[in-house]
Amino acid sequence: MRLGYLHARVTDLADARRHYVDTLGMQVVMEEPNRLFLKAWDEWDHHSVVLEEGGVGLDKIGYKVAREDDLADFEKRIQAFGCTTERMSKGENPAVGDGIRVTIPSGHTMELYHEIEFTDTAVGLINPALFPRHLVGIGVPRLDHCLLKAEDIPLSERFFSEALDFKPAERLVSDLSDDAELLGTWMFCQHKTHDIAFVAGEDGKLHHWAYKLEDWNAIKHAGAILSMDDVSVGFGPDVHGLSRGDTIYFFDPSGNRNEVFAGGYETYPDFPTITWTADKTNPAVSYIGREVADNHFTVDT
Repeated sequence: MRLGYLHARVTDLADARRHYVDTLGMQVVMEEPNRLFLKAWDEWDHHSVVLEEGGVGLDKIGYKVAREDDLADFEKRIQAFGCTTERMSKGENPAVGDGIRVTIPSGHTMELYHEIEFTDTAVGLINPALFPRHLVGIGVPRLDHCLLKAEDIPLSERFFSEALDFKPAERLVSDLSDDAELLGTWMFCQHKTHDIAFVAGEDGKLHHWAYKLEDWNAIKHAGAILSMDDVSVGFGPDVHGLSRGDTIYFFDPSGNRNEVFAGGYETYPDFPTITWTADKTNPAVSYIGREVADNHFTVDT
């Protein structure tokens, strides 16, 4: 159904706390030695981001499935595709139920689960306010998507299509010939512009994870907060041609790239795939500015 949680590594947990709590506005819901469990104000699950001290980059991602029975079905399909799965026991991840774990073709660890402890949102579910009265920093409402690196993008796209029912909303290709190289794929499983995406790079690497904001005004507000807190910004505010989303990319103190994202379009089961060619990469990424720093394509964690 959606990206439910993301576990990342950071070099210094105190610095990470200041970034994700004071600047982004996430709430600490649980602490363990060298680990923080966080959630955004409009998320009802126990947590959405886990930060663990020791290194940088992505540890694993978790996607929630609609029904308990879906786990066995996806397990069979993943194994039929040729990937090895292992069972995940309730409590192995705090507050998360039984599930399955797989190393996907791009080398990343992915977990599928159905049950996670419900802890309410900051405004509740009965006659809720539009937003909490005292938001901190940017006040991100929810985790949205992630972009990963992969050496074999067609294989990653096939895996998510055939084993997990994702569909490509947009693709970046070298050209429009029959033997064009697939350079990137942005895939959805519900109605977002994308729930996961892959671009060319070293297996196992993370490009960014993103938080969904309300609109362009929220993006501008986020930019001001990032400047106040001296956060390193990659580029933006700008608008993606690919996804039509408003965006700012920036880095946490460990070098992990984050994004705040607003707008975009809805997808549907019969949504036709949009194609971008490599000669239009800059407007695909930065439609207004059309200039993107080299590190946007080369730096990952």
